[in-house]
Amino acid sequence: METKNENLISGLNNLIEINNDRIVGYNKASDKSEDSELKPLFYEMARKSREFGGALSGEVRSLGGEPAEGTKTSGKFHRAWIDVKVALAGHERKTILESCVFGEDAIQNEYMDVLKSEDLNSNAAVKTMVSDQQKSLKEDHDKIVAMRDTAKEFS
Repeated sequence: METKNENLISGLNNLIEINNDRIVGYNKASDKSEDSELKPLFYEMARKSREFGGALSGEVRSLGGEPAEGTKTSGKFHRAWIDVKVALAGHERKTILESCVFGEDAIQNEYMDVLKSEDLNSNAAVKTMVSDQQKSLKEDHDKIVAMRDTAKEFS
């Protein structure tokens, strides 16, 4: 029988994994991009996900669980898709940003799923932390979307 902590730990571990995906994705995007404006932005977004993952890992431990260390399987497929798309597009700004939006949408969906979880309601402090992280990540999402929408088709 699963306890509320087990369900909560599972949800938090999903967030750890998707933050790990985000770290790998932004490191890869930074490596692939030759855009001097995007490189520091991608570095900052990866840094934020390392910070968030660390906080989530601490909560998982405090709940008696073992923090996830890997990435989500779906993230591995997305990164492979980025590799192909970027290779074909010649490292264009708009293409890289489109790939980033895909990842930002995924992390928003994962956070919203956890925030809707009944299990999260049992721990107000964790709910506040997850909600604050989601809001911060939403700001990043919106920034990437705006940059994509203003990027020229052929940079």
